[in-house]
Amino acid sequence: MDFNLLSGFRWFDFIDILLVAIIIYYVYSLIKGTIAVNILIGVGLFYGIYLVVKQLEMRLLTEIFGGFISVGSIALIVVFQQEIRRFLLHIGKNISMRRKKFIWSFFGARKAVEGDRSELIKPIVDACRSLAKSQTGALLVFSRHFDEEYYQSSGEYIDAPISKRLLESIFFKNSPLHDGAVVIVDFRIMTASSVLPLSDSEDLPPQFGLRHRAAIGVTEVSEAVSVIVSEETGEISFAKDGNVNMNLSAEELEAILKEEL
Repeated sequence: MDFNLLSGFRWFDFIDILLVAIIIYYVYSLIKGTIAVNILIGVGLFYGIYLVVKQLEMRLLTEIFGGFISVGSIALIVVFQQEIRRFLLHIGKNISMRRKKFIWSFFGARKAVEGDRSELIKPIVDACRSLAKSQTGALLVFSRHFDEEYYQSSGEYIDAPISKRLLESIFFKNSPLHDGAVVIVDFRIMTASSVLPLSDSEDLPPQFGLRHRAAIGVTEVSEAVSVIVSEETGEISFAKDGNVNMNLSAEELEAILKEEL
């Protein structure tokens, strides 16, 4: 054993390795089950071939592969732009949530806020319970910010307070606004019939249709969360960060919304 090598190992080297491992874990957790994994494998294989031809001194192939490798960082940013965006949003959202929890605990106003929040969440939960009972499909997106260019361009602008009857009317099967998502910001219905990006994850259950894929997709590319009511089964689901909690009761949904909103 080379003790000189061990003697040169510092605590900062250990921290360096640990931080790199954490970053790799977060990146893998974000791209797991998506086509990005196959792209990453292809990139690794491409780089492996480059190292082989370079060692074999195959000059023409080395020049060709080296030209691609030289612009590889830019190509990776373009190819993995959604995953990089999701990674940065995930980090920023966790920091924001921790800061807010600290502020509320510092001022001791958490109980009062939770009481107000319960009154605002109740019509949402009641509407989802009613829609689930009648097996009426619904998709609700809760966003922290209203991106007019993103949401309003693909839906009908409403800007109305939340009510059980309004949500039921929007998602009524004969309503012209029922096909699409309702976007809610600060407990106000901003748009209805909004078109959302579909998830490209390969790990989703085969029974998931466009509504579920859209609900998952919007949480993959933004900090929004979503609630889905299945038209086929009446099952209530909740999506966040590309993950889904399925078969929720109205009480479980209420508890989740109190925690997330």
